[in-house]
Amino acid sequence: MVSPLEYELGLRAYVTGGAGFVGQHLQTHLTAAGDEVTSADRLTDGVDITDALSVLDHMTAAKPDVVYHLAGQADVGGSWDTPVETFNINLYGTLNVLEAARRCGVKRVIAVTSADIYGIVTADQLPLTEQSELRPISPYAASKAAADMACLQAFLGYSQEVIRVRAFNHLGPGQSARFVASALAKRVAQNERTGATSVAVGDLTPRRDFTDVRDVARAYRMLATDGVAGEVYNICSGVDHSIQEIADLLLGLANHPMNLDVDQSLIRPVDLPILRGSAEKLNAATGWSPEISLATTLADLLRWHRSEIS
Repeated sequence: MVSPLEYELGLRAYVTGGAGFVGQHLQTHLTAAGDEVTSADRLTDGVDITDALSVLDHMTAAKPDVVYHLAGQADVGGSWDTPVETFNINLYGTLNVLEAARRCGVKRVIAVTSADIYGIVTADQLPLTEQSELRPISPYAASKAAADMACLQAFLGYSQEVIRVRAFNHLGPGQSARFVASALAKRVAQNERTGATSVAVGDLTPRRDFTDVRDVARAYRMLATDGVAGEVYNICSGVDHSIQEIADLLLGLANHPMNLDVDQSLIRPVDLPILRGSAEKLNAATGWSPEISLATTLADLLRWHRSEIS
């Protein structure tokens, strides 16, 4: 195994998907930590991870110490309609980033996949650890599992310092309404503006392990400096909450009474009943633990949506 980086301050960081939800929060955190940050995003920086030459040229100019690979297709529901595109972005895009990092002599790559790769599990299999079986259900999850294996191969085959991260559900201000908690917060904010009382929801029974995106950003950098290359780490809170709980908390924050209205079109073809992880390995390596409560996260998320529609 490869030891952690020898220094923690003043890193040159390269963030793929830098203009995305997590990318923006990560850039804010890295800058506050004293790092020099280069964003690599298709929309804002013209860097398309499916274009190997585009990635290589941009990374060569940036000369990073650490690459945080966040870019990808993150729409689980949408992946059922676009499986080939999802694999092209999440697997082949990852291969392009890894190849560019090798050619540029990057010291370390933090490659983010997803807890969705663990698939459907039973209560007796929880909490999920890094040793849990991978059983991806959606095309999105399968593409992330493939990317995870590509990163392991880069470490084993090329001795490349890659750390794999399996991030469980994270949320916070700035998140797209394609994701359930943010979608619910947006509907509540819209109702506050219009006076409406009905909030459309899909299946309220799935349970997820939610972590604030700002805590997730902290974990990424801590892994860059203190994680062990070749290893994989879960990032999670260790507590699962149902979508019903999320919806109820948001309704409790609304400025007038609202009710939930189940919309069948919002229910996915296949969904995971429950996900809950263990972050013990991450804690042991870095000392990380979540600091921001779910109530605070949801309040910040709703406040952000209010500001967006004001």
